[in-house]
Amino acid sequence: MSKFEQPVDPQELEEAARMFKALSNPHRLRIFKELSSCLAGKVINEPPEDIQNCQRNFAEHLGLAPSTVSHHFKELRNAGLIHMKREGKNVLFWVDEKAAKALQSLLAL
Repeated sequence: MSKFEQPVDPQELEEAARMFKALSNPHRLRIFKELSSCLAGKVINEPPEDIQNCQRNFAEHLGLAPSTVSHHFKELRNAGLIHMKREGKNVLFWVDEKAAKALQSLLAL
């Protein structure tokens, strides 16, 4: 069976399209890449204590307004690419491991 004859799950393609659409914005792609690099080689089931990337810090880092960064994080969350957890004034963000693996497998054609 060739690659083209393998069945394709339409729901899997819809999820991938939603993720790629969210990542089509350069700022969101950079946020996702930076969060992903923090997790390289680690298995993460809960937000790690040492990764406290709040929206304010990303806004300063990217040179964007905090409201703009907030919107980018919302889009990444809606696409299922990242998770967030509030801890007092801080907000923890981390990459969804399943989403990262799905993207990686799609890109490894």
